[in-house]
This record gives sequence, C-alpha cells and structure tokens, in this order.
Amino acid sequence: MSDLFELSVSRVFKAAPDTVWRAFTQHGTEWFTPRPWTTPSVDFDLRPGGRADIVMQSPEGERHEYRGVVLEIEPGRRLVTTGAMTEGWVPQAGEMNFVRIDTFEPEGDGTRYTSRARHWDDKAMQTHAEMGFEPGWGAAADQLGEVAERLAAQERTP
Repeated sequence: MSDLFELSVSRVFKAAPDTVWRAFTQHGTEWFTPRPWTTPSVDFDLRPGGRADIVMQSPEGERHEYRGVVLEIEPGRRLVTTGAMTEGWVPQAGEMNFVRIDTFEPEGDGTRYTSRARHWDDKAMQTHAEMGFEPGWGAAADQLGEVAERLAAQERTP
C-alpha cells in the first residue's frame, strides 16, 4: 500500500513477455476469474478509448458484468484500464472504480507479471482489500501463469 492507494500482486512466469501478453489479451476466459467462478466473456478493443468488458459468473449462475475502457496500451508490455468510464470515454458511476495497471517485464528467462489497482482514496483501497483483493487477484494471476506456461510449452513443441 502506498500514497497511490495501490494494491498489487506480482508473479514470475516461465514464459516470454509476448506469450504472457497473448495469454492475458487472447485467453482471458481461461484465467481472469478465480475458480470456481468462470469468465464467460472478455471483450477487449486494445486501443485508448476501446472496450475493456468482462463478464464473471459464480458456480450458481450469478453474473457480474464489468464494463471499462482502455486508457493506455504498450503492446506486449503494459495495459491500463478503468471501470470509471466505458468505451468512448463515457463516465460510469460506481463505488469500486479504480485504475488497473498490468505490466509484463522480462525477468531472467521468463516474465514478471504485475497487476496493480490504484484507488481514488484510502477508503476505496481498504474496501477492495477487505473484499479479498490479495487472494482473488493472486489466484487469477496464478491461473494466468498456467495459461502462459501452457502456451510457452506449445511454442517449444514442433
């Protein structure tokens, strides 16, 4: 936690940054929501002002739709999104709005993946932490690593 009202998780995966990026941007339905929840839909329009829409579903069928917007993109290295707005810069009300920053940095023969949630204030950050940020986002990061490492193994197999 910091002056940025930031929570974060970080992992090192045995896959190149471009592979982790591909797992993140093209295979979100496989990893985004901590199991046993599922992610029926991930719809990214990877450009500033583009969609960052995700649907999460509980085992009982409860659905949570997250609509957001891409703020910044550096393909293969960094993606910044927020739910404070939707595609086309349309403001969106909500108590749990934050800026999400996902980075993919080379480290050794793999990638350091870090996901940060920057909140507007301490209260919002504490609420997110109490909702289970660390275990939830940590489980999702671990699942992303599983997908990225599977893709890396497929790339190595002729």
